[in-house]
Amino acid sequence: MEDAAKIIEEIRNNLFEIVSFEQKKGNEAPPKLFDLTGLQVECNKKFTFTADETLRYIQSLYEKKMVTYPRVDTTFLPSDVYPQIEGILIKMLPYANFTAPLLGKPIKKSRKVFDDNKITDHHAIIPTGVHPAGLLLEEKKVYDLIARRFIGAFYPDCIVSNTTVLGMVILHEFKATGKVILEDGWRVLYPQKESENEEGADNGQEQIMPVFVKGERGEHTPELLEKLTQPPKMLTEATLLRAMETAGKQMEDEELRELMKENGIGRPSTRANIIETLFKRSYVIREKRNLVPTQTGIQLINTIQSELLKSAGLTGLWERKLRKIEKGEYDPKIFLDEMKEMVSQLVEEVKKEQKEGIFIKQAEKEQKPVNPVEAKKPKTPKIPEKPIDMASLTCPRCKAGNILKGKTAFGCSAYKNGCSFKVMFEQYGKKLSEKQVFTLINKGKSPKISGLNVNGQLVDSFLVFDKTYNVVIEG
Repeated sequence: MEDAAKIIEEIRNNLFEIVSFEQKKGNEAPPKLFDLTGLQVECNKKFTFTADETLRYIQSLYEKKMVTYPRVDTTFLPSDVYPQIEGILIKMLPYANFTAPLLGKPIKKSRKVFDDNKITDHHAIIPTGVHPAGLLLEEKKVYDLIARRFIGAFYPDCIVSNTTVLGMVILHEFKATGKVILEDGWRVLYPQKESENEEGADNGQEQIMPVFVKGERGEHTPELLEKLTQPPKMLTEATLLRAMETAGKQMEDEELRELMKENGIGRPSTRANIIETLFKRSYVIREKRNLVPTQTGIQLINTIQSELLKSAGLTGLWERKLRKIEKGEYDPKIFLDEMKEMVSQLVEEVKKEQKEGIFIKQAEKEQKPVNPVEAKKPKTPKIPEKPIDMASLTCPRCKAGNILKGKTAFGCSAYKNGCSFKVMFEQYGKKLSEKQVFTLINKGKSPKISGLNVNGQLVDSFLVFDKTYNVVIEG
């Protein structure tokens, strides 16, 4: 600091000279289309929506047929969707001012958008062209993100000028960099507010540089900023989602790292639920945008001595064995036995090593005075059941589609491709609950159901599927 202060005093009364001024044009391609994780990250950054909230909003949009299937892990479209793009853009009337420049001429077909090799069962999330009417405010915000990202994918690149300035005072050199937008391109869909520009300048990002001439000299105001190195920022839901998606990148084992590259921790459709479980069990809490570990969470991690269990490496090991099972190189029974053995050993280790109990903090509730009679009969609060997510189920018949709710039955989303799987709401004179149907489709067997009408007699029995996936009475 003393040397820096000395230099400031040396240069303060001398002229600043530009010794180099370079501008290089660069292209910024449009952002990729959304997969589920990308959408959850963006919604958390822009609107502070939790991953679970975003999943609920996008699922609602999907059920209203306004967007395509949301539980996806790809940001690409297949080539056979390309002929539909113009029709979708034409139908997006609320965005007509943005779609107009794209219509009336060939739509850009970029490998950054269309790639059949990057498609699995589903493609990136895009609008369907159905008019977005009757939406909640939160749903409108999510739809707007998807719509702008979709339109922007077919806009030209943003053209920028990357500027580097070198200056000198006496024998001391200084350098500054910045970026100037020459042609907006896809950025017209994202007008920056003045406050955002100021914030970007404060963070040293994309600061606008004036034009300088080599040899130019002038007065200057030198400043010395004293800063401390900052610890790593706390995770937000956005950064946690990305960390889960890319878990394993730092692993030394190359094979495990490669296996983890495709999966990470969880799947796009399960990561929100994993995060919500951490909150429900009081392992973490939210403080504004940050996720903060609780005393319970910290004690739990300290209690588990197995480093493998706490690392992404365990997922990598499981993936490796599951791949071998796929290829017929590993016995699935051995894998299950190993899992059981590992759990048993872990429980024994914890029981031996744990010297202190784990403190479990529960939410404090305001106590109201009660009379002695009421105190004798405490009421047990009902725990609300989790909503049934039928769309998370895979069709047991074709193994490709997902389960959709119709007017009289649950059916397969791949019905257009010939899958005839369906489960009527009413079976044997009894209207089934969604929970009963969910268990039937998920496990192939329902819970025991009372009052089924079989040949005029009411019986209590289980429902199962026959060989052609029709619902029948067990036995």
